[in-house]
Amino acid sequence: MRWVILGAGGMLGRDLAFSLAGEDAAALTRADLDISDLSAVRAAVDGADVVINAAAWTNVDGAETSESAATAVNGHAVAGLATVAGKRLIHISTDYVFDGTATSPIPENTRQAPINAYGRGKAVGEKAVLAAGGYVVRTAWLYGEHGPNFVRTMLKLAESRDTVDVVDDQVGPPTWSFALAQQLVALARSSAAPGAYHGTAAGATTWFGLARAAYEIAGLDPSRVKPTTSSAFVRPARRPSYSVLGHDAWAGTGVDPLPDWRASLEEAMPALLRSLRTE
Repeated sequence: MRWVILGAGGMLGRDLAFSLAGEDAAALTRADLDISDLSAVRAAVDGADVVINAAAWTNVDGAETSESAATAVNGHAVAGLATVAGKRLIHISTDYVFDGTATSPIPENTRQAPINAYGRGKAVGEKAVLAAGGYVVRTAWLYGEHGPNFVRTMLKLAESRDTVDVVDDQVGPPTWSFALAQQLVALARSSAAPGAYHGTAAGATTWFGLARAAYEIAGLDPSRVKPTTSSAFVRPARRPSYSVLGHDAWAGTGVDPLPDWRASLEEAMPALLRSLRTE
């Protein structure tokens, strides 16, 4: 199989490139390819058997004041990509296409209802990919050893602060980017039908619960993490209060849903700590 990874310089993209080491895989960063340039995208994916799009505008708050720019990347550029990649495309999306008001895991076929500019742009991209017969894999609360993310930030703050205040009224599934990368590769190798899938860890916690777990697993005192509410951290973009996604679509595909978030965090921690020591 010939693979093309778009957004290969990001957290998930780097894990995808590692997972496909030794394969015929082109790992293209933003410097290598502007996904808004349709002619360049067409040339880049020509001859590929699988195209995994991990490229995105990821500045959620910035999208509030630059919605057209964010949607150009997350929506219109993805629509162009879908026209040339079609059924070969696996596109990474987000829980932000939902409104966050659910109280039980959100099924894959739930109607889109984004509550911020970032989510609206991602919803545009999703619709185009699904209309073209491709795959949409939504993820949430992603962390890993590469680049900035919540878990690395919490561990870094432990070096300079006695305590940290962390929101305890948002619920989600902390998801290890490396585990997701492996699941995406398995999906591409499977005979799973095109459509929407949820690539998130099993179980759920709050940001406060995740930070405490990270401290505990890293050998730090978890009591240094203090709970607070979202009202203490007002952000330009609204955040979903509930981001737990259902995994029913994986049944019968031969691809396993991701394991429990706590078990994955324990497995990921050595690499996370190494990455902080080598900064």
